[in-house]
Amino acid sequence: FLEEWSMENLEEIAPSAIADATKIFVNGCWVGIHRDPEQLMGTLRKLRRQMDIIVSEVSIIRDIRDREIRIYTDAGRICRPLLIVENGSLLLKKRHIENLKERDYNNYGWQVLVSSGVVEYIDTLEEETTMIAISPEDLRQDKEYAYCTTYTHCEIHPAMILGVCA
Repeated sequence: FLEEWSMENLEEIAPSAIADATKIFVNGCWVGIHRDPEQLMGTLRKLRRQMDIIVSEVSIIRDIRDREIRIYTDAGRICRPLLIVENGSLLLKKRHIENLKERDYNNYGWQVLVSSGVVEYIDTLEEETTMIAISPEDLRQDKEYAYCTTYTHCEIHPAMILGVCA
């Protein structure tokens, strides 16, 4: 699958080609390298958010310092849902909430939010590479006084940071 997106297979490359490329790991196994990690990450995230080829529970992590992309598909990883933020605003809109309120009539539910790329499941490893706003108010703060302006996700509710047991 990854070879379709310009990944070079580890068995087919010279050792000298590895030095200036990003390593690709799948479930801990080194499978290849890629020359444009930013483009690959964008493609993988887009495919996961569309749930087209990649299911929502797959974890995709880019470690810039170590020049690695790690993909985890194994079972048993703890994942939690987060709202997706792009360009400083939530992808969740009022129409999504209104559709949820009327779900008895239109069969609109949680899975539609996930498959339409509004909500994303993030595991603990991927959470380390994201910037999560505690509430939508954090996104609305004046840029001059904001703690961060590069949020990637937002908590569904501030209490969700404590987990299911809270």
